[in-house]
Amino acid sequence: MARRPVRRRRSAKRRGRNRGDGIVLFGVATAVVILLLLVLGWLLNHLLLLFGLLAVALAVVLLVVRGKVAASRREHEAQVAQLRHVGAFLAMGPKEFEHALAVLCRRDGCTKVTVVGGAGDLAADVLATTPTGQRILIQAKRYGPKTLVGSQDVQKVNGTYRDVHRCDLALVVTTSTFTKAAAAFCARVGIRAVDRRALALWAEGTARPPWS
Repeated sequence: MARRPVRRRRSAKRRGRNRGDGIVLFGVATAVVILLLLVLGWLLNHLLLLFGLLAVALAVVLLVVRGKVAASRREHEAQVAQLRHVGAFLAMGPKEFEHALAVLCRRDGCTKVTVVGGAGDLAADVLATTPTGQRILIQAKRYGPKTLVGSQDVQKVNGTYRDVHRCDLALVVTTSTFTKAAAAFCARVGIRAVDRRALALWAEGTARPPWS
């Protein structure tokens, strides 16, 4: 008989605690709504300012991008101008020669031009896609006038450009020339042999690109 009033007191305490929690939650929700309304009101009052700041930011981004594009174009034009004479290639090292050939490829409309020469390149120094969609491999041979490109050099290219690199066409470009056997092999299997004279014409722009 003495425990029943205790239960009533506990039940009353729970109801009081629940009412308190509900009041707190209502207060928090009200505060959030008021804050959102204030933010929305500020945004509406400053909408023109926001649009102005956005327009200025976009203009700055466009100017920066345009400046970078212009600088890249000027650099490319300067590189192309330097390569108008075959003498420029003769003063280069092997790696510079590879990058120079990549510049000529870009000049003549190739895309996806990548210099890949190095250890384990499997006879690929430059890979590119021609304007007609052909995937080409270029093997660069920066040789002196007394060092000729031999049969073994072009045979390595023939063994990898299709099956390994998935290319449609291969070019072997040199600052020297080819042995008779190497030139005959290229003619037989369809590899484009670009010697010093053909390179000079390509660089000058007086001949069609060697993949044409």
